[in-house]
Amino acid sequence: MRRVLVIDDDAAIRFTLDAVLSDADLDVTLADGGAAGIAAFEDKGADVVLTDLAMPNVDGMAVLRTIHVQDPSVPVLILTAHGSERVAVAAMKAGAFDYLPKPFDPEELVLTVLRGIETRALRMENARLRTQASLGRPIVGESPAFKRLLDVISRVAPKDVTILITGESGAGKEVAAAAIHAHSRRSDKAFIRFNAAAIPAELAESELFGHTKGAFTGAQSARDGYFQQAHMGTLFIDEIGELPLPIQAKILRAMQSGEVQPVGGKPEIVDVRLVAATNRDLTAEVKAGRFREDLYYRLNVVPLRVPPLRERAEDIEPLVAAFVRTYAERYGMGRVEVEPNLVSAMKTHPWPGNVRELENTVARLLALTPNDKLTLALWHSLAEPGAQSSPGTQMPSADPGPSHPLRARVEAFERSIISAEFEAAQKNQSETARRLGVSRPALIEKLHKYGLHEK
Repeated sequence: MRRVLVIDDDAAIRFTLDAVLSDADLDVTLADGGAAGIAAFEDKGADVVLTDLAMPNVDGMAVLRTIHVQDPSVPVLILTAHGSERVAVAAMKAGAFDYLPKPFDPEELVLTVLRGIETRALRMENARLRTQASLGRPIVGESPAFKRLLDVISRVAPKDVTILITGESGAGKEVAAAAIHAHSRRSDKAFIRFNAAAIPAELAESELFGHTKGAFTGAQSARDGYFQQAHMGTLFIDEIGELPLPIQAKILRAMQSGEVQPVGGKPEIVDVRLVAATNRDLTAEVKAGRFREDLYYRLNVVPLRVPPLRERAEDIEPLVAAFVRTYAERYGMGRVEVEPNLVSAMKTHPWPGNVRELENTVARLLALTPNDKLTLALWHSLAEPGAQSSPGTQMPSADPGPSHPLRARVEAFERSIISAEFEAAQKNQSETARRLGVSRPALIEKLHKYGLHEK
C-alpha cells in the first residue's frame, strides 16, 4: 500500500486531502501541524509527504529539512497559499519535490503525489541495485516481514548512526548491512566487510587496524587495516561477539574518537560508519563478562533484527527461483522445471540454516537431478537412511550424470565435500582447512564461491 503523510494545521484541509487521496487508493496518515507530522514520520514513515508551508511553531520548511535528514529518498510536496510562490521556490531549492498552490485541483494533486511515489520507488530500486552490485547477488523477498525490514533500513540508513544487526546464522545479516550502505549518504564510498569469526583472534588487531613494516614477524610491508580501508565509507563487522575483549576496547576507542592505531604505528584519524552483526545474545554475553557493556550500548544505537526464514515463508518461492537461475547458469544447464509440490514442501520446512541452507539445498538438487527437473521425490531421496541429517546437510552419493557438463559435475562433487566437512567441523574454518589439507585462504575462497560462507 502506497503511504502518504499529510501535514496541515487546518482540520478542513486535512479532511479534504484525506478524502481526495483515499479515493485514489492511497493509505493516508493525517497530522495536525509540523511537530505532529515529524513524529508521525518517525513512527511510521511514508512514501511521500504532503505538507502545508505556513504553520505555527514548526513550519513546512522545518518539516522539509527534518524529513531530508531522516530519509532523503522520501519526496516532500509543499502546499502554498496564494502569494507565497517566492517561498515555494525557496523550498524547491531546499530540496522539495514540488509545490501546489491553494486552492488545489484534486486531479493535479493526485497526479503529483503519484509522481512523487514513483520517484521514491525508482530511488529505492536504484539503492537495491547498488546493494545487489555490492553483494554480487539479487535481493529477493516478498514477505511482509522482509518488506518491513527493508522499510526500516530505508529510514535509518541515511542517518549516520551505528546499527547492530541481530539474527540467526544464514538469515541474511550481510544483505541487510549492504542495503544499509546502499541507502546511506556514503553509498559512493567503500563498503568493507570483516568477518570476526573467520579471523584468528591473534590476527584480528592487525586486520582491523593495520600494521607497520616490521611490526611483527612476517610483516614485510605496511598494511592498512579494515578501518583505514573503510575511510569515508561503511565498515561491516560480522559476528562481532567473537572478538576478544582487548580488540573490543580498541573498537570502542575508534567509535568514540575516530582514532585507530596500527600495530607498531602512530594513531590515525578515520571517518567510518560502523555496522555490526551477531547471532549471539550480546546482553547475555555482557552479563557473562565476554562482551564489553560500554561497547554494546555504543553499537546498539539502532537495533535491527533480520527475521529467520521460517517467519517469512512467502520468500521461499522467489528465493528458490533466484537460486535455480544462479546455479543452473553456473552448472551450464538449460531451463530447469521446479515441481510445485517441492516448493509447497519447502514452505513448511523449518530451515534451521535459514537462507543459506535453502540455497545449499537448491544447489545440491540441481547437481543431482538427472533430467533438469527438481522434484519433491528427489529432495526426499537426499534424506534416506544413511544421510547425515536433513536434506540440507547430506553429502550427495551419486554423480549428477552425463547430461551435465564435466565442470558442473566436478564442482558439485567439490562443493558437497567442502560443505560436509565444514558442517562436521562446526563451521570452524581452520579445522575444515586442516581436514581437507588445503590452506585457509584457499578454503575461504571456495566457501565464497559455493555460497557456504557466513552471511
